[in-house]
Amino acid sequence: MTTLADGNGIDLFIPKTYDIFWSFIILVILAVFFYKFFLPRFQKIFDERAEKIQGGMDKAAAAEKEAEEAKKKYEDQLTQARVQASKIRDDARAEASHIIADARSRAESEAAQISANAQRSIESEQQQALVSLKGQVGTISVALAGKILGKELKSDAVQSDMIDSVLGDLEDESKED
Repeated sequence: MTTLADGNGIDLFIPKTYDIFWSFIILVILAVFFYKFFLPRFQKIFDERAEKIQGGMDKAAAAEKEAEEAKKKYEDQLTQARVQASKIRDDARAEASHIIADARSRAESEAAQISANAQRSIESEQQQALVSLKGQVGTISVALAGKILGKELKSDAVQSDMIDSVLGDLEDESKED
């Protein structure tokens, strides 16, 4: 048996040439095998993952763009809604002013009509009171004239003439005042 101390102990760690040659051949065969079979599969998997990642990024960019468009559309609609609300408020105020003015003019015309009707009613009642008063004055004056003359005025024609005469005298007196 040989020991390490007897000779070249370092030769134990250095492989022989035929071992290096066959190891190189096996390494080349394994490299070709990996290059032909495993590398395309790995490349295919890497490409699919890269496509998925790129697709996800494209979808995210499209979603972000849609979100921006939706936000802009929403802001435009909000602005339009505010403009419409302002217009509606202004229209409502104008309508309210118009309604108030119409109501005021109708109330004024109704008040004027009521005043005119009341004035006509008062004048009518005044005329009726005047006619009634004239009739009563005439009746009283006939009775008084009958007492003064000492006889009763028996004929209706005489009474009527006397009443007309007294009333005419009263009207003349009232016109002079």
